[in-house]
Amino acid sequence: MKILIIGPSWVGDMVMSQSLYITLKQQHPDAIIDVLAPAWCKPILERMPEVHQAIEMPLGHGDFNFLGRRALGKELKLNDYTHAYILPNSAKSALIPWFADIPVRTGWKGEMRYGLLTDLRNNKKSFQYMVERFVALAHPKHEMQDSVSLGGLETLPRPLLHIDKTMQQETLDKFKLNQHREITGLCPGAEFGPAKQWPAEHYAVVADILISQGKQIWLFGSAKDKATTETIKNLISVENQQYVHVLAGLTSLIEAVDLLGACHTVISNDSGLMHVAAAVGCEVVGIYGSTSPKYTPPLAEKVSIVHTKIECRPCFKRECPLGHLKCLKELEPEMVIKAINNDV
Repeated sequence: MKILIIGPSWVGDMVMSQSLYITLKQQHPDAIIDVLAPAWCKPILERMPEVHQAIEMPLGHGDFNFLGRRALGKELKLNDYTHAYILPNSAKSALIPWFADIPVRTGWKGEMRYGLLTDLRNNKKSFQYMVERFVALAHPKHEMQDSVSLGGLETLPRPLLHIDKTMQQETLDKFKLNQHREITGLCPGAEFGPAKQWPAEHYAVVADILISQGKQIWLFGSAKDKATTETIKNLISVENQQYVHVLAGLTSLIEAVDLLGACHTVISNDSGLMHVAAAVGCEVVGIYGSTSPKYTPPLAEKVSIVHTKIECRPCFKRECPLGHLKCLKELEPEMVIKAINNDV
């Protein structure tokens, strides 16, 4: 069995998709699984032992490029794949395996995919969690009626990214980091938008409390999060700033994976790094503003979810439609501290 996966384009979704690959390998131990995904995903996929090869997607996200997809499909046809699983919902994502003449092409009903998929699933909304929707594709259609058919979220294989200890130590040395104090990671960014981002001043309060308890703080994120993480550090009391390390915008994604693997606890907005932290074995405190853990919760062994009970959430908007961001501002730092202390 030779499988081509058309992978997602977001960090969190890519991490969660590992549950599908684990399931496929459980069912077919000799299966070869290749994943077609954006270039930035390659290091993440290389940390998934189930994946034989990460194939770089040469076309940009959102780029239809019919002729480019046909050319890529014809090229992949030479690999003689027997099965394809198309995880995005778009029609363009289903074109490549169709051009590659892969006999069995499985995916959920999406935009204009009739004829492009041979195994079209039309009951996606019967599965509450995204990870359930991924894993359900590995099972025969007639067996997968709803979440109950899968046995519930707790029964599914969790993503588990491999930590390369040699690379981890090299990364620790590169950034002059040590593990003398227990490490708490903070991930205050969110690619989705400001309606997912807990205020910097709240993160700073939590950091000060944790440092007073003997912890050190590592701040993670992309270059876009650099200003936010610097603001958090500057809001932390001066005597505690020696225990704060800003890593946002400095690490590559795979360096962040290895450094998150050194953290005991990670406090994060609903973001891709939250899912990475879960997949490297951290205790995770997930902070939810406009979104909901009823769709994409962190799949860690030890998870605490915090959110306000304000009636307008979750609205799933990138920006607060009411302009007040109360779902985040009214989520007090004490709630996160209680979650860390398992006192919720």
